Amino acid sequence: MEAPQAQLSRRLFVQAMAAVGATSAFALAGCNSKRSGSASGSAGDYTITLAQGADPRGLDPALVEDGESAEVIVQVYENLLQYEDTSCSLRPCLAKSYEVSDDGLTYTFTLQTGVKFHDGTDFNAAAVKANLDRQLEPNRTEDMPYASFTFGSKEQNSGIDSVEAPDDTTVVIKLRAVSTAFLANLAMSLAAPIASPKAIEAGTLNEKPVGTGPFKFVSWTKNSDVKLARFEEYWDKDNAAKPKNVVIRIIAESATRVTALANGEVDIITGIDEAVVDQIESNGNKISQADGMNINYMAFNCTSELFKNKEARIAVAKAIDVPTIVDSLYKGYGTYANSVMPTWMAPYDKDVVQTAYDAAAAKEELAKLGITKISCITYSNPRPYNGKGGTALAEAIQGYLREAGVEMTIDQYDWTSYKDAEVRGNFDICFYGWVGDNGDPDNFMNLLADTDPSLNAARFNNDEYKKLIAQGLQTPNGSARDDIYLQCEKIIASEQPWLPISHAKALIGYKQGVDGFVFHPTGNTYLRNCTKSA
Repeated sequence: MEAPQAQLSRRLFVQAMAAVGATSAFALAGCNSKRSGSASGSAGDYTITLAQGADPRGLDPALVEDGESAEVIVQVYENLLQYEDTSCSLRPCLAKSYEVSDDGLTYTFTLQTGVKFHDGTDFNAAAVKANLDRQLEPNRTEDMPYASFTFGSKEQNSGIDSVEAPDDTTVVIKLRAVSTAFLANLAMSLAAPIASPKAIEAGTLNEKPVGTGPFKFVSWTKNSDVKLARFEEYWDKDNAAKPKNVVIRIIAESATRVTALANGEVDIITGIDEAVVDQIESNGNKISQADGMNINYMAFNCTSELFKNKEARIAVAKAIDVPTIVDSLYKGYGTYANSVMPTWMAPYDKDVVQTAYDAAAAKEELAKLGITKISCITYSNPRPYNGKGGTALAEAIQGYLREAGVEMTIDQYDWTSYKDAEVRGNFDICFYGWVGDNGDPDNFMNLLADTDPSLNAARFNNDEYKKLIAQGLQTPNGSARDDIYLQCEKIIASEQPWLPISHAKALIGYKQGVDGFVFHPTGNTYLRNCTKSA
C-alpha cells in the first residue's frame, strides 16, 4: 500500500509544479506577478466602477457562497495559492513554495515575509492556521457553506485533519486521505482566502473585510455600492493596484446597467445576457465573452413528498423539451447541457444520455402518479450561468408542465432572499446553477454529495455516488479518474436529482478605453491591473 501512495503523491507534486513552470520559479515569483497581457502603466489617480446585479450576501469568505460576494472578496483578500489569469493552473501567492510528503498526506508551505493585513496585523503562519481551523470540525458552523466542500469532513474521511504552525513562516497541513483537488481548493475565491485573525476574533469580517490584497475595504452601503481603495502598504510593490479606487455598484436591472455603461457612469458591467450584446456594442462599448465554466439546472427536492422517488422526477423531466428552451431563451449564448460538466472541461462526455422529451409519456406517467401541482422557487437576478435570471426559465418550464396536466406555482425572490428560501427547502423544484471554482471535476460533481443544502439544492443522498466522489478525490488525474466522474454523471442522469439545462457563455460589457482587467474562468473579475483612458 505504501508504494502506490508515494508514487501518487509525487505525481501530484510534479503536476502542480509543472502548472507554475518550475520549482525555482514558484519559489521566487510574487503573488500576481506581471505576465504578458497585463495592463501597462503605473498606479494612477482614477476609479474603476463595476456594476453587478445583486448585493453581496456578505464579505467574510467563510460565510458566503455567491458570485456577487466573491467579486468583492477577490479584490480584498489573497490565498496561499492563486490561479493563472486565463486558466486554473496554480501559481504562488501568500505561500511562496511548498513540499509534499511521499504518502501525499502532508503539505508543508513556506510563507511570504513582510506581509501585513489591512488593519496592520502581521500575516504569518498563525494567521493561516486561524483561518483554516475555524472552518474545520468541530469549530465550523452551519453558516459556513463552503467549509466541508473545500476542506473535507471526518464523516467522509476527506480533507484536512490538522494544521500546525511550527514557526512564523511555516504551515504544515495534514490530510486524512490523498486529495487530487486539494491544491486547487486552496486558490478558490471562497473559504480559502486568508483574513486578518484580529478581524476574525472581532466577528466583523462579514461587514468589514480585512485581507492582504491590493485593495482595502472602505464602505458598504447595502443595495447601493461597495467602495474599495488601493492598499498603499501592499507587500508586493511591483504588483500594487493601478486604480486608486474601486466601486462595486449594485444595479439590479440588466437594462439599467447597460444604460449606466452607455452614460459613462460605470466602466464594467457583469450579469448580462445575449439580449443586450448588440445594444452595448452599438453604444460604442465592448463585450468580452468566453465559454463559461458553469452549469444551469433545475433541481428536484429529493426530500419532498412529490419527488422522493425517481420515477416522479423522471416523469417531469420527460415533459420538458430542454434543447428547445435553450435555443429559445439563450439564442446561441448558451449550449444544451447533456452533462453536468462544461463541454470543454475534462472529463466531459457527449454520450451521457439524459431523459428525452416525450410529452405523451410524461402526461400519462404524471397522471398515474397523481401529480397535478408542483411548487417552485426561482431567482429574479441575472446569474453567470443564466443571464436572463430564473423567472424566464421557470415560466418556460411551467408552460410545458401545463401541457402535461400539471400546474406549477412560481415564487420569485431577489437573489439574497432566494438563497434563504432555498436553504429552508419549502419547495418541490428550484432553479439554480454553479460556476466552477477551480477547474477540477470534483468541484462540480461533489455538489450532489454534500450535506449542505445551499450547495446540494436537490438534497440528493446516494451512497454509491458518495463512494465514487471519495474515490475520485484520491485518484490522480487521467483516464481512471475521468471514468469515475463519468459513472457519477450516469448516476445523475439515471436518478434525476437535477434536470441539466445549459452551459452559458461568460459575458461582460466594458467601456472603450478600459483595459487590463482579468475576466477569469471562475467568473470573477480581477481589477488590480485595470486601466482606463481619459
